[in-house]
Amino acid sequence: MDTLFFSSGNLEETEAFLSAAYTPMRIGGRPEESRARIVRRSSDGIVVDRLAFDYTMAYDAGCLNRVCLLTMHRGTCADTTDGREKVFGPGETFMIAPHDRPYRGEVRAAHYTITMFDPALLTEVAATGAGFRGPVEITGQRAIDRAANARLGAAVAYLRDHVLTDAAIDAGPLVAASAARHLAAVVLSALPNTTLGDDPRRTDSRDATNDTLRRAMAFVEANAHRDIGLAQIAAAVPVTPRAVQYAFARHADTTPLGYLRQVRLARAHEELRRAGAGTTVAGIARRWGFAHQGRFADAYRRRYGLSPSATLRG
Repeated sequence: MDTLFFSSGNLEETEAFLSAAYTPMRIGGRPEESRARIVRRSSDGIVVDRLAFDYTMAYDAGCLNRVCLLTMHRGTCADTTDGREKVFGPGETFMIAPHDRPYRGEVRAAHYTITMFDPALLTEVAATGAGFRGPVEITGQRAIDRAANARLGAAVAYLRDHVLTDAAIDAGPLVAASAARHLAAVVLSALPNTTLGDDPRRTDSRDATNDTLRRAMAFVEANAHRDIGLAQIAAAVPVTPRAVQYAFARHADTTPLGYLRQVRLARAHEELRRAGAGTTVAGIARRWGFAHQGRFADAYRRRYGLSPSATLRG
């Protein structure tokens, strides 16, 4: 994980930093108080920044080439890209602009979180769900309703507060990759986009056999230590992602990713049993893709009837 800190009261320095960190931009206005503070944490293509501007800053920026979500905590952000002012306030999580278009507006005494990732991840995740083919396009900035906005904000908070943290520096690639896929899936359910309205049932039901299940389980068990998802499992069988989902639902009463979590939990259990001095529960949990220690402990207790720390001590 990479960490970057920036703090300055100089507008020229701030403009140079923002242009390097995001996209070339010009900052307008010359306020008397011009302190800006930014903390960046990034891992495996996912970026989460915390920003604080204690003044009104106008910007005129180029294409980001990434999906960019803003979560407002204090103050407002006004988007003026299309000539009309759209204002976003505290509690809102929204997309600042399409990844391939320039944008402009103002942040007004704002504290907020920026989350960015490769737009190709949306297409990958969409293909594992409804079988959507082709690049995904986000067609609206705001969430489709209040519940969707809450889901999106919660996904960003989980990534920021439990995945990209100092405590997770040695977590390895699984935690960040799984969290990034989760965030992309939430974006597809929360923001207007070209996948909504597709029929998720159009797949090859005939391929959802016991043999498909057996092949998929074997692949998961052999590759649980790697960054894999539904697309990789389906390709290894090979059948459509929906066929894999049907096979697990019909013959194992679970999902492919649910089974992957079970296997990783079992691997964490074995590692806890064999662990030597200096090993921590948190380190093993993160190594197997469990970023939230409370949830890991709950799942572990339900599966094995005791806490992870008890296994480690034993």
